[in-house]
Amino acid sequence: MNNYKVTVGLSNKHLHLSAAHIEALFGAGHKLTPTKDLRQPGQFACEEKVDVEGPKGVIKGLRVLGPARPETQVELALTDARSLGVKAPIRESGKLAGTPGCKLTGPVGSVELDHGVIAALRHVHLSPSEALEAGVKDKDVIRVRIGGERAVVFEEVLVRAGEAHLSEFHIDTDEGNAAGVDSGQEAELLP
Repeated sequence: MNNYKVTVGLSNKHLHLSAAHIEALFGAGHKLTPTKDLRQPGQFACEEKVDVEGPKGVIKGLRVLGPARPETQVELALTDARSLGVKAPIRESGKLAGTPGCKLTGPVGSVELDHGVIAALRHVHLSPSEALEAGVKDKDVIRVRIGGERAVVFEEVLVRAGEAHLSEFHIDTDEGNAAGVDSGQEAELLP
């Protein structure tokens, strides 16, 4: 794994919607409108935005990422979750059991989620060939170093390796800001 490098993708707050919630928020038969392809194959930022409401506040215009998912998931940095009054657990994407909910409001309707709010567990995406070259496998937990004026080593980084992935290290805005990191910087995988 020595000197295997990937690009940092700073993940801003966003959400993924189920097909049923897309229709509830944007209208029957609505299809998400892609505005920008993301690095991960088949993933894209959408024109659609929703308001997210918790017990203490509202985040206006939270970006939807596509395509539709089996279950709605709201991904926030811990600072964002606190502003809503929601105690978001740090979780792997898709692991939503026991998470808090919130209210989503779109141009056509609202949805009350009883769960689905998380702070995403920091993770690195790799294709199967990239994982092989890096000497890791899916679900390994590694460390990642980012140099610079505020050089940092991130511990407890989940490896997500598979056909639906390309090399990219995902941290949220709180983590990136604390380390002075921007998207596009280089990160080194460590054993």
